Amino acid sequence: MITRLLYLARHGEQDLTGADGSEEPDSGLSERGRRQAELLGERLRGRRFAAVHHGPLLRAAQTAELVAASLPGVPVYATELAGDHLPHDTDPTDLPPAYASFLAQFPAAARVDGPRVTAAAVRRFTGPVDGDGGGEPVRELVVTHNFLIGWLVRHALDAPEGRWLGVNSHNAGLTVIRYGPAGPPNMVAFNDVAHLPPELRGTGLPADYLV
Repeated sequence: MITRLLYLARHGEQDLTGADGSEEPDSGLSERGRRQAELLGERLRGRRFAAVHHGPLLRAAQTAELVAASLPGVPVYATELAGDHLPHDTDPTDLPPAYASFLAQFPAAARVDGPRVTAAAVRRFTGPVDGDGGGEPVRELVVTHNFLIGWLVRHALDAPEGRWLGVNSHNAGLTVIRYGPAGPPNMVAFNDVAHLPPELRGTGLPADYLV
């Protein structure tokens, strides 16, 4: 078995306003978001990646494209597995009211389809890679959304299922999980934004999350 280093990055800041000032549900990146993605690519330059995967929404696709510009020769794949889906049909009974009301907005279909896709993402992206050990780790980058990063962090730490709630990532923040042939997964980095200057950090987070 070969060690997998799974790099997870949240997409760059989304441009939330259309030409007429209305909110666009699947818009691309803002100017700040594009710069965040470029800097993330520069951060990863020189690492040998097997692939870059991204969700189908425009903001994730654009982020992956800008990051991949710093990773010449690395194949880029769009996949539903890296999409923006509800990862778990968490029972709101024992949750704080804010979380319970947040979950209540999701329709029944999302509560079925989201966990199904997330389970497939776990099977695809986690654990060591089949093969002869002893070589360089297999590095894969997944450009995705807040929910999937939260779920994969929870999964790596073997935390209770409901703890995916409250795990929030900066736009273009970098999380790295190591899956070795022996032992549990290791959190190498979480929500790392060392590649971003202060003025580009904290987008996508509530104001009181900034430190």
